[in-house]
Amino acid sequence: MKVIVLGAGFVGNVIARDLAEDPSIEVSIVDINQEVLDKLTHDYDLHGICADLSNPNIIKDIVKDFDLVIGALPGFIGYGSLKAVIEAGKNIVDISFFEEDALSLDELAKEKGVTAVVDCGVAPGSSNIILGYIDSILDKTEIFLCYVGGLPVERNWPFEYKAPFSPTDVIEEYLRLARYIENSEIVVKPALSEPELLYFPEIGTLEAFNTDGLRSLIKTMDIPFMKEKTLRYPGHIEKVRMLRETGFFNTEEIDVKGKKIKPIELTSKLLFDQWVLEEGDEDFTVMKIVIEGMKDDKKLRYTYDMLDRYDREKRIISMARTTGYTCTAVAKVLLEGKFNQKGIIPPEYLGKNTEVYRSVIDYLAKRNVVFSEEIVNI
Repeated sequence: MKVIVLGAGFVGNVIARDLAEDPSIEVSIVDINQEVLDKLTHDYDLHGICADLSNPNIIKDIVKDFDLVIGALPGFIGYGSLKAVIEAGKNIVDISFFEEDALSLDELAKEKGVTAVVDCGVAPGSSNIILGYIDSILDKTEIFLCYVGGLPVERNWPFEYKAPFSPTDVIEEYLRLARYIENSEIVVKPALSEPELLYFPEIGTLEAFNTDGLRSLIKTMDIPFMKEKTLRYPGHIEKVRMLRETGFFNTEEIDVKGKKIKPIELTSKLLFDQWVLEEGDEDFTVMKIVIEGMKDDKKLRYTYDMLDRYDREKRIISMARTTGYTCTAVAKVLLEGKFNQKGIIPPEYLGKNTEVYRSVIDYLAKRNVVFSEEIVNI
């Protein structure tokens, strides 16, 4: 079997390395940075291809001889690359966090006979798979709450944050309006709104705020209350809101001494240096999922907790582990023929298949990404 990974960033390279451990899979990885590819192909059993993946025609040509494509590109080119792969008639598992609605490509994917699993990371991703599974066994699901964050172990002033993926995508997350479901209606709030403090054993107190993390769940799940919140160290919200409200994230050009610049480009450049995870920086990923619903006239609450840490042996950041291994677990599911539904497949569709759910959870557990489960009557 031949698999190609588009993007060799923090997560893409981990996906490629994980898949390459299976001797039955021949893995290629594509990136515009030849230096990154040279290091990966020297250290691991991978074939590197240097190419500009912002060009859809290049993507179509590159993927034509592969059995499965993995999309691990920044959000701003994620949708275009997904469409190009579908047009090429290739199955894909994608982790790109793009703004566009992936479900708009559903008819195209079905027409091309393609299985395109989207948003297949940690959250959205494994959180959706868990929700899909619990929803399939409950008579009626009433509440879904997800709290999730990836944070550095070392808290450095002023932001006490480093981005385990593209800093540009992090800023985008702070700019998009956040949608959640309340009383079966869509509620729209600014990102960073409705802060609350939560305590996590081994970590301490974190602050949670609204981001647009429900994604496909808004359309695919009939649940009267659904909300996802992002977690950061306390104080982060106010610092980022200050930047946003004073125009540092604006995309319209301004004049500075006769030169036209976009504030967001300057801010991104400055923040990238502060937010980028350096070699050896340790991080963790924490997630809490609460699902409530009815089963046989009893009200049940399912709580899933996950705390994952930097892998010192393999030198892999936690967010790359939790995101990448969810993606590779689903890639294996497709390669083994356990799921072949055509169209755009949000992860919650996978969770409704018990065999697929077990496969993903077991795959993650073997890599020490473990979800603890508690079920109580309420």
